[in-house]
Amino acid sequence: MNFLYILCGFILLILGGNWLLKSAVSISLRLQIPKIIIGMTVVSFATSAPELIVSVKAALNGSPDLALGNVVGSNIANLALVLGITLLIAKIDVQKSFHTINWPVMMIASLLLYFFLLNDYLISTIEGIFLVSFLVIFLIYLLKLQKQVVEEDISEDIVSLSKPKTVAFLFIGSIGLWGGAELLINGATNLALDFGVSERLIGITVVSIGTSIPELAASIIAVLKKEKAISLGNLIGSNIFNILAVVGITSIITPITANDSALYTHDIYWMLGISLILPLLVFLPKKMQLERKSGIILLILYGVFLYQTIS
Repeated sequence: MNFLYILCGFILLILGGNWLLKSAVSISLRLQIPKIIIGMTVVSFATSAPELIVSVKAALNGSPDLALGNVVGSNIANLALVLGITLLIAKIDVQKSFHTINWPVMMIASLLLYFFLLNDYLISTIEGIFLVSFLVIFLIYLLKLQKQVVEEDISEDIVSLSKPKTVAFLFIGSIGLWGGAELLINGATNLALDFGVSERLIGITVVSIGTSIPELAASIIAVLKKEKAISLGNLIGSNIFNILAVVGITSIITPITANDSALYTHDIYWMLGISLILPLLVFLPKKMQLERKSGIILLILYGVFLYQTIS
């Protein structure tokens, strides 16, 4: 039954996130919000909505390791699993913004999370406010420079949504995310108890992969439709939001304590390590391009991570 809860939770999270994304982009276009803001706020926040809902619910339900494991695991999955699979299908031309804005900000956010955890194994309310404030400053900086950090091809069906349909997608999507989070959290925590494993292990593997499915699905669909190559900035933007928004907002609502030491002695080092490897893959062997070989390397790294985590 727990597996059924988890499966249904994943399905609701994927559908809910997709509906919320469509309505949010439609609202943004109606309000004539610049594309850069749509990309870095509406799109990134909508694709990170499953992580946010799951982490908040887990923290409020007294499962902080599940909340943190979800975020750290999702960031690892985005860069290793999602990007790796995408590169097996098509190569990616990397934009200049990768090394001028996106990657540095992601590393700063990752290091902030690392130092906050290492300080007292706790993400406090003050630290959460700091993370969210950093996100706001980052978005203001992007708007001021008017640089297209995240490119998002918006399909016609999203642009032409009617007002009733926009409201319906917004409502149904929100309900889907909430219901999916309820089922996923209950199924995951009960599964951990049944098999005698930690909530952190479930969060860093099963839950994090599940909440990264929207990014994976979007990447694969875009490649199959032969649309513009997926920008690396999209996945990096999601990782930035996961730390600054998901961890930030969750810890503002309720402080997050890392009870399982593996979160700050193993998992977060993998997140930092894979993030640090990215520039090498971007500039070597071919400058500003990621190819199939890089995808294979990333998938192998993710396999090793899972093996070390589970064993």
